[in-house]
Amino acid sequence: MSYHLYARPLPGSADPTAGELRLDWVLLDASGELQASGQDETRESIEDALSRNSLEGVRLIGLIPGDEALFCFADIPARQARFIRQALPFAVEEQLAQDVDTVHLALGGATEDGYRVAAIDHQRMGLWQETFLDWEGVELEAIYPDAALVPLKDHDWAVCLGEGMALLASRRGEWMTMRTENLGVFAQTLALPQEDEVAAEVRVVVYGTEATFADNESVLSGLAGTPRLSVHREPMEGAVVELLASAHYHHAAEPINLCQGSYAPSQGKGGALRAWRPAVAIAAIWFVLVIAGQVGMGYYHHQQAAALEDQAMAIYRQAFPEDRRATPRNVRRIIEGQLRVAGQQAGDAGFLPLMKHTGQQYSELSGSQSVLFNSVNYTSSRGELVVDVRADSYERLNALRSGIAEQGLEASIGSVVNDSDGTRARLTVSGG
Repeated sequence: MSYHLYARPLPGSADPTAGELRLDWVLLDASGELQASGQDETRESIEDALSRNSLEGVRLIGLIPGDEALFCFADIPARQARFIRQALPFAVEEQLAQDVDTVHLALGGATEDGYRVAAIDHQRMGLWQETFLDWEGVELEAIYPDAALVPLKDHDWAVCLGEGMALLASRRGEWMTMRTENLGVFAQTLALPQEDEVAAEVRVVVYGTEATFADNESVLSGLAGTPRLSVHREPMEGAVVELLASAHYHHAAEPINLCQGSYAPSQGKGGALRAWRPAVAIAAIWFVLVIAGQVGMGYYHHQQAAALEDQAMAIYRQAFPEDRRATPRNVRRIIEGQLRVAGQQAGDAGFLPLMKHTGQQYSELSGSQSVLFNSVNYTSSRGELVVDVRADSYERLNALRSGIAEQGLEASIGSVVNDSDGTRARLTVSGG
């Protein structure tokens, strides 16, 4: 579950350079429900509270004093973000009281009056970013001027009463901070219509606790008695930071995030990707394991292939002990060549080899005296030896044929004639 932590410095200790900062804070869950809160606490005590509850995915929203950032409009006709950024300093420099190069400009949404812009001194913005960065177990998401989060609802102006200070926001997007006793003077300004404005009612909502209402009753009475002002009181039960956090979560206000450009969280020390570091680390480990597995399998198969090559070469050298040309790379080609030559040679064994093998089998035949060769013919074009043979039985002829075939030659018996003297036939022998 994701959580949002809203931290607002106390008005009396709102300077990040003046010692230990004291803060009011609230923690909202993903549904916007209040889970924890605290007042007048240090950063360390807030981190301890989060750590005790083992919370993860906490996003920090820092709320700085509204008077730290100036609101202004930028009339820029461009629509592309790149051109708007380029033209922004020139569009607002006349509205600033200091050199535009020393000011950080944060761009808001477009309105009828132009783009809403928040301007804050670079040095101050750097201090505030450093204040809210690198909290334990927390990622910085945004920094807003606190007054910009006061909810307007259906009113023209909203006022939130604090301890001696008032936060103000208008429907045009303006915000400001002033002392509570100056609200009467400001109310007179609101009551005066602009030159091109028709006098109409100005609706004002005032937020505050029962205690702050009681302490500022005279000021509130003066507001209610100002012509054109319609003042509505909205009681608060909690601290100011609770009202601002709820307004932000429920989109009841449109503040300008000051964490832009070089101050964006992705450009800071923490980085927006830091929350993804565990997932990136797991993915990297998985990738390394996959690569290691592939390398291991490759090495195993390489070893197996090498063993098979050694076995094949051992068998080859047993058959051809004198051959030193064969290697695992060319042994197949050499064997194919030898088989091709052997096949060509076996196809035409020649008269003398055929006669030799036939005579050898004749001499080894039992009862060879009962077998007679009448004539021998050799045809070189076919590589065949044809013998007219007579035997006392066909079994003698068949035994001779089988013996010749066992020598790797082809032998067949044809033209068999049986008579009273025995069997006559034609024995054909070839090289195979």
